[in-house]
Amino acid sequence: MKIAKNVNKLGTEAVYSIFAKTKKLQKQGKKIIDLSLGQSDFKSPQHAVNAAIKALKDGHHGYTLPNGIIECREAVSRKIKSLYKAHIDPERIIIMPGGKPTMYYAISFFGEPGAEILYPDPGFPIYESMINFTGAKAVPYNMTENKDFSINPDKILSLINEKTRLLILNNPHNPTGGFTEKKAIDKLANSLKKFPHLAVLSDEVYDRLIFGNKEIPTLLNYPDLYDRLIILNGWSKTYAMTGWRLGWSVWPEKLIEHVFKFCVNSHSCVNTPAQYGAIAALDGPENHLEDMMKEFFIRRKLICDGLQSLKGVQCNMPGGSFFAFPNVKNTGMNGEEFTEKSLKEAGVAMIPGAAFGKFATDYVRFNFATSRENISKAIEKIDKILK
Repeated sequence: MKIAKNVNKLGTEAVYSIFAKTKKLQKQGKKIIDLSLGQSDFKSPQHAVNAAIKALKDGHHGYTLPNGIIECREAVSRKIKSLYKAHIDPERIIIMPGGKPTMYYAISFFGEPGAEILYPDPGFPIYESMINFTGAKAVPYNMTENKDFSINPDKILSLINEKTRLLILNNPHNPTGGFTEKKAIDKLANSLKKFPHLAVLSDEVYDRLIFGNKEIPTLLNYPDLYDRLIILNGWSKTYAMTGWRLGWSVWPEKLIEHVFKFCVNSHSCVNTPAQYGAIAALDGPENHLEDMMKEFFIRRKLICDGLQSLKGVQCNMPGGSFFAFPNVKNTGMNGEEFTEKSLKEAGVAMIPGAAFGKFATDYVRFNFATSRENISKAIEKIDKILK
């Protein structure tokens, strides 16, 4: 049989191959400390779990509208207003089965042969994968040029031309943990007025995981961009609900009809009882988030101090998310070699920077959303193999 050429352009996420290797080693009886997966060890809020169970018991077993039940969209609208003082009509909100559909749809709307799409490198690998799938030219902007991995507005603006259809932003940033403050986002947003043809996809899924009591300069605070702005967010990181597969997105009014059709053609609708759990998560108490961030603050220092103590490793303190992204070049290894050695000899799993882009070959990504004990043991084990 003959398959379409574009299928071969699709990439994947290295986390799944690392996960498979980890499971194989564990089956062989080896103890592995897994610092690779992009999820925390916290459980979903109990009130969200209870609401989903209640929805099942109450008989919410059927299909819903492809864009999500109105109660869930209204809950997202309320949360946006509460957090960011932005007024977003629920009709512009789409409930998704995770964050990836928003990436897929947005990139599909603007990507085709002859078009260019700007994306962060290193960055979430699905950005580049989907751009390549559409036949558009994937144009990276280097996130390692600034020591703190923050967005460089001037660099982005220098790459925009008449072929550029879409700009992808991610703040706080996966995989680096970089956080870009309002001053830089202000400059970028104001400069984008010169490029009215350019759409923006702002991935803000880590918007509540920011350290130092700083607030996210969400693009929802720039109404001048609303007619070409797509926001990606969800429940997975803030509410530790990764396996629920729940995301939400905000779209320009003129794209809603197209998004609706994509939903109909791809997933029909989002899991019904999960949406009721999602409402409870948004409307309920956020003690879990306060507790989680207090713990992440301690773990962040623990892992960064530990990594910085390792011979040949340099680690910047992340401003957001739950990732550390050290440079391992001075160990005499690149990121892939360091990852392989750590997994086989130290029993510590992480992700090589090259999995996130060509500008990160000397880096590795650690997830510090695990226990302090795991972090300390991982540092000890890696230290031994570097001596």
